[in-house]
Amino acid sequence: MSKPDFYEVLGVARSASKEDISIAYRKLAMKYHPDRNPGNEEAIERFKLCAAAYEVLSNHEKRSLYDKYGHAGIEANGGAQFHDINEIFGAFGDLFGSFFGGGGRRGRHPAHGNDVQCNLTIDLHEAARGVTKEISFRRAETCKTCHGSGSKPGKAPSRCPYCGGSGRITQSTGIFSIQTTCPKCRGQGAVITDPCPDCRGHGVIGQPVNREIKIPAGVETGTRLRMQGEGERSREGGPPGDCYVFITVKQHPLFQRDGHDLTCRVPISYAQAALGAEIEIPTLDGREKITIPAGTQNDDVITLRGRGMPLPRRSISGDLHIEVYIEVPRKLKAEHRKLLQQLAELEGEHILPERKNFFRQLGDFVSEFFSEKPDKKEG
Repeated sequence: MSKPDFYEVLGVARSASKEDISIAYRKLAMKYHPDRNPGNEEAIERFKLCAAAYEVLSNHEKRSLYDKYGHAGIEANGGAQFHDINEIFGAFGDLFGSFFGGGGRRGRHPAHGNDVQCNLTIDLHEAARGVTKEISFRRAETCKTCHGSGSKPGKAPSRCPYCGGSGRITQSTGIFSIQTTCPKCRGQGAVITDPCPDCRGHGVIGQPVNREIKIPAGVETGTRLRMQGEGERSREGGPPGDCYVFITVKQHPLFQRDGHDLTCRVPISYAQAALGAEIEIPTLDGREKITIPAGTQNDDVITLRGRGMPLPRRSISGDLHIEVYIEVPRKLKAEHRKLLQQLAELEGEHILPERKNFFRQLGDFVSEFFSEKPDKKEG
């Protein structure tokens, strides 16, 4: 069964701005909100689907992946489906709050920990075959001095005076009650009055982390891989964040990449182009022999189907294009020069159609030029 188009789910055009997407989502969230549709499972599923669509289309990177690869691009980076209503309120609570008087029976879902990222550079052969690499990145770990409290040992955080310890600020606008994160304590419900000397009140200290990651075959520069749960811990007791690995594929000295196709320029001699030959070329699998047909012209292309880069998580590959060019020697041996002179004399007697046509046109141009030139008037 085909999956629904996220743009159609929200009822927006593919060129819609982020603001248009937010407006459309808020309207649909109000329409299918569980408090407005008690006991209606179809409305709840629709509510989840709208949230999944918004989660993708409101994020620039995820939207780019979706526009390019569809649902497959999103699923390769962790998917975009909510299974629990509380996950939606935890993710987008600040966007539309609780429509009918606060969290009520659901309560406030603990926030995820922060995501981290790192960059990884691989070569073309590693990108073609897939590879397991060790990566290094930094993430905030719990401070061992204060055990994450942020306060000096023996001291404790004080209740936030701004939100009264709830971590949320509630504002009423008509029938709606909008909850936002407390700007004073940032949702913690408490403030540090005697900070820990090691972490300076943050409760965490940046630490280096080493992990192995499996790179699938066919990745290209700009690919983002997700390591779930390898981000920072949530100070609210929620799930940890993720680590996102951004891939760069180094340029290859022989192959130029265009998506999943490869191009390789290979020199041949005039004799090989005219008479045909069997030459050796490079491929991702090593050296291979191909046949150059007699009469091959400069910049002709020979395509080897399925010998390019593999498509991620699919059993097909792009093509390898061999672009030949005729290499003219800069220095000639005496014997070579003599043979070429003989060839030139032979070609002078048997002019090729293209050359004959060129010289005929040149003659017509010269005749026309001199016939139209005015004669000089006598004294």
